[in-house]
Amino acid sequence: MTTEDFDYDLPQELIAQTPLQKRDASRMLVLNAETGAMADKHFYDILDYLNPGDAVVMNDTRVMPARLYGVKPETGAHMEVLLLRNIEGDKWETLMKPAKKAPVGTVVDFGDGLLTATVVEELEHGGRIIEFHYNGIFMEILDQLGETPLPPYIKEKLDDPEMYQTVYAKEIGSAAAPTAGLHWTEELLQQAQTKGVHLVYLTLHVGLGTFRPVSVSNIEDHKMHSEFYRFSQEAADTLNEVRQNGGRIIATGTTSIRTLETIGTKFDGELKADSGWTDIFIKPGYQWRAVDAFITNFHLPKSTLVMLVASFTGRENILNAYHHAIKERYRFFSFGDAMFIHR
Repeated sequence: MTTEDFDYDLPQELIAQTPLQKRDASRMLVLNAETGAMADKHFYDILDYLNPGDAVVMNDTRVMPARLYGVKPETGAHMEVLLLRNIEGDKWETLMKPAKKAPVGTVVDFGDGLLTATVVEELEHGGRIIEFHYNGIFMEILDQLGETPLPPYIKEKLDDPEMYQTVYAKEIGSAAAPTAGLHWTEELLQQAQTKGVHLVYLTLHVGLGTFRPVSVSNIEDHKMHSEFYRFSQEAADTLNEVRQNGGRIIATGTTSIRTLETIGTKFDGELKADSGWTDIFIKPGYQWRAVDAFITNFHLPKSTLVMLVASFTGRENILNAYHHAIKERYRFFSFGDAMFIHR
């Protein structure tokens, strides 16, 4: 299959620029993955699609204030640094702009010397490994100096950075939010629990590789970036019990899907406590092992995320659903509307 097989035309004005103040008031397109049947709903209607004994799985990662602005002390030139992931100690994989002005040995100063960084290795696509130098606690300094990074297609400034965090975000480490989770409110989660739905949390720290456009024409040639995940024994026990009792595992977002399917693939369909790095690429032809239904947002044309969803629904069903959403003026991408996809 080619990248072009997952393209669609999206009017620019449908890219949501700001979050809704009421998270669960977003629209929700319900899609039956087998029949292609659709229903136009709102996210607060999700309770109608959850059964007692089901489990809803959520990614509790928290977005870091990962964008830093600094200067090169010797020239005063401005540099922008985006933290992607912690490698070890004070070494981080980053994207730097302008990258061509940041060879190995470059020093960047942030916050008048509160934090400095040295480039220690050059990677492709403007990537740099840098090492930070500071006194105190790194995350506290980052909180003080950093800015929440928003995807490049969002041009508006975000008034309240918490609106780009899920209500259950706690494990700091992501360069982007697991955006399907932005629709959940504490009240709605409480109502789901009251209905007898199990709430289960895992952690996958989202890197920007997830959103990178696929630059090869044959999708088999695309290489995914690795992301760190953690899945507890308690989560594994709950989900195994849910399955044994005939309940469904319903993932919130593609990051939860990728974690569960990584573990399901690794342990031949079983769910066990595990942590590590995943570069799983779920595309048509993939055999799903863990997830029965999921909540997701609308994804960028030609992206690996459209391919992931298509592997569950079939390419035709998902593209039909996207065309319907465009016709009905749904809001797209990170701050946009949701889909609930089931069989």
